[in-house]
Amino acid sequence: MPGSDDPTTDPRLRAGERPTLKTLARLTGLAVPTVSRALSDAPDIGLKTKEKVREFARQIGYRPDRAGVRLRTGKTNVIALILGTDQDLLSLTTRLTTSIASALRGTPYHMIVIPYFADEDPLNPVRYVVETRSADGVILNRIQPDDPRITYLRANDFPFATHGRTANCETHPYFDFDNSRFGGLCVERLVARGRRNLLALTPPVGQNFARHLIEGATDAAARLGATIELLDGTTIDAPPEEITATVAARLAQAPEIDGIICASAAAAIAAVVAAEAEGRVLGRDIDVAAKEPMPILQNFRKEMIAIPENVDQAGSFLAHAIMRAIDEPDLPPLQKLVDPD
Repeated sequence: MPGSDDPTTDPRLRAGERPTLKTLARLTGLAVPTVSRALSDAPDIGLKTKEKVREFARQIGYRPDRAGVRLRTGKTNVIALILGTDQDLLSLTTRLTTSIASALRGTPYHMIVIPYFADEDPLNPVRYVVETRSADGVILNRIQPDDPRITYLRANDFPFATHGRTANCETHPYFDFDNSRFGGLCVERLVARGRRNLLALTPPVGQNFARHLIEGATDAAARLGATIELLDGTTIDAPPEEITATVAARLAQAPEIDGIICASAAAAIAAVVAAEAEGRVLGRDIDVAAKEPMPILQNFRKEMIAIPENVDQAGSFLAHAIMRAIDEPDLPPLQKLVDPD
């Protein structure tokens, strides 16, 4: 089938013609309403028809007129991913963003990323999206047990999905990694290596996944006869040099610590640097267990205990969850909790 991704050179377009729904109707032999519904993924349009229309749209460079779509439907066909600007050495945010964008390909929806800074109220970007109606729904992470952003979104009847769970998550879409099981699994694997005096580097305790991690690790330590201490003075969100300095200081004060749990790969690398600076040999004097969004930790030090977190799966699921929340709000919310095992 002839075609070009550059509409200015596509021979099927008339001189000066801008690709529109009427153009697609002419090229596909379908009615304009059918073309429009196919692009909107309407359930009464067959898959082959949708694929045909989308392929022609791609070939001629068709893009919907967002102003027109909004006037006709009240929708923007935009999903906002709201993220903090904290340093992300190992590209967890990049992988999440890419996987969401990939899942939205071939749908009417596009994604925008709205950042917020550490000294900014996280509610500000959410309020901006809702007040300006610049998106049809939002995806949030760094979830708190009673998250004021979600309270606000519910009060405004605005669709959302969360990367993480709230304390009352039964009624909203989410994807979450079971951090309680992750904490327990880290303790189990460290104890299996003979470690008994453990140090945990956690997220800020205001985030719900920190609470889950602490509960799981504490319960497993009590069950297996180990002790566990939460590192005071820093979190996994801190710059690596701060984590290294804080861990090194604590190891110097407490030589009995022989195992470290880290809730991020970047923090784990910083902790290993600290341990080695204090003269500890990984795998002999001390062990480190951590989650990682990509295979990297055992390339850094083969002795590390690495537990993978599939961020690509998270992004894809969240994309489908927010589309369902927007398009089919009367259906039960999509929810998924992933076991680290």
